[in-house]
Amino acid sequence: MFVGVGTAFAVGSLDYSFGNSARPGPAYFPFGLGVLMAILGALVLLGSLKAKTSDGNPVGAFAWKQLVIILGSIALFGFLLPRAGLFVTLPLLVIGSSMASDEFKLKEALFNATLLTVMSWAVFSKGLGLTIPLLPTFLGA
Repeated sequence: MFVGVGTAFAVGSLDYSFGNSARPGPAYFPFGLGVLMAILGALVLLGSLKAKTSDGNPVGAFAWKQLVIILGSIALFGFLLPRAGLFVTLPLLVIGSSMASDEFKLKEALFNATLLTVMSWAVFSKGLGLTIPLLPTFLGA
């Protein structure tokens, strides 16, 4: 991600004037920052390819099951939010994605779902005044 975003900023800044060191132009900062971000991303990427686990073995197989569960929960949230509302879809997202963990406990997931739903309602609907559907559409909300 850092490599992609940094490269995009550096390439996007090429349409502007660079100026010089004494009088930098509008491309000076985004180009430099983009290049530094791309270099940092490349260093992190190369370092991650050499990662070892605590017992000295290479990083194990990719966790496909957990990835599918989490991405499926997010996709379901995005699909259902306008139809079923925040009070239904956010608990489904939290409980569904927490099922990907080997340490899943329903009681903890329900507590987290309740807390996140109430806090999301307070922050986004009440605090920021965003028009997020709260209840399912068949209830007339």
